[in-house]
Amino acid sequence: MMALPPKSKILHLPSFVLVFLIVLCADQVSKQIMLDLLFDPPRYIQVGLNLNLVPVWNSGMSFGLLSDGGVWVRIGLSAFAFLVSAWLVWALPKLDRRQRFAGALIAGGAIGNAIDRLRFGRVVDFIDFHLGAWHWPAFNVADSAITVGAGLWAYSILFGQETDAT
Repeated sequence: MMALPPKSKILHLPSFVLVFLIVLCADQVSKQIMLDLLFDPPRYIQVGLNLNLVPVWNSGMSFGLLSDGGVWVRIGLSAFAFLVSAWLVWALPKLDRRQRFAGALIAGGAIGNAIDRLRFGRVVDFIDFHLGAWHWPAFNVADSAITVGAGLWAYSILFGQETDAT
């Protein structure tokens, strides 16, 4: 007889998957639109005083780190994204509500960028935020989801209620 997963995992999985899929779809759709709009031929669109849309291929990770790593970095970062996402699903019953939401944001963003690495060998970035001449490195929807998710996760650790009896 096959054992059923813990009830709490079954209850939390649909909301996790919903947030994950919203992030993943928003990321992939926005990247495809930007590929069509900005990348061929390359062009720059000023959206506001501090925001531009620009074509950037990122072969590394955040801020272009490890961009000279070649195929092993691409494989390693993609594998890491899938492993972290799998761990988040496995850990669902142990996570509080805020951590489950943060985890879904992180997983959706990580898999979105992993798809780019597997599909193109690099990640599609297109959002250019700047203050005057100072430009933040270009990023995308997946990067934003990962950043917000990591911030929420950190908040839950620093300010969340203790759940373990000690």
